[in-house]
Amino acid sequence: MSCCCSLLAWALLTLLGLGAARENPNCCGPIVPRREWRALASECHQSLKSPMRYVVVSHTVGSPCDTPASCLKQVHNVQSYHMRNLGWCDVGYNFLIGEDGLVYEGRGWNRQGAHAGSAWNPKSIGISFMGNYTERAPPLRALRAAQSLLACGVARGALTPNYEVKGHRDVQDTLSPGDRLYEIIQTWPHYRD
Repeated sequence: MSCCCSLLAWALLTLLGLGAARENPNCCGPIVPRREWRALASECHQSLKSPMRYVVVSHTVGSPCDTPASCLKQVHNVQSYHMRNLGWCDVGYNFLIGEDGLVYEGRGWNRQGAHAGSAWNPKSIGISFMGNYTERAPPLRALRAAQSLLACGVARGALTPNYEVKGHRDVQDTLSPGDRLYEIIQTWPHYRD
C-alpha cells in the first residue's frame, strides 16, 4: 500500500469514528490497534524473539467482513470465541486481515500466537484472513494489506529479510488457509512449503 493510500485509509477510519489506525513509521500501511477494535485485555505473557523467520497464513473460516465497521465486529467476535470458548489468553493470531483492506492487530509483533501448534507458535507470526477462502479468493485490497504488513515486519526488524511464508496446512493437519488463498500465497516470493 502506498503512503498516499495508507493515509487515505487512516483518514477514512478517523472520519468513521473508528479512531486512528496506526500509521507505521516506515509507511507500510495502517494497522488498526487493539484499543480501536475494543479488544479484551490480553492475558498472554509469552514473548517472541525478533526477528522471526516464519509467517503462517490462515483463514478464520468465519464470516468475511468488507467494511471497517463489519471488520471491527468480526475481529472482536474472533477474539471473544478464542478467549471465552477455547480458553486462550487472547485472540490466537498476531494480525488479522479484513476484506476492507485493513490489518487488525491481534497479539502483535512481540507476543507468541496460538495459530499453528506448539512447534510453530514460538517461531512464527500468525496472519489470518477473516473469512472462508476455500471457494473464493480474498479481494486484492486484503492481499495487498497482507503484503504491506510483511514489508512492515521486515522494515521494523520483526521479520528476517529472508522470512518464509507457509500456509497453515503446511505446518498442521488442516484445510486452512482454504484452497483459493493457499493457491495465491504459493505465488508469493517468500512462500516455502
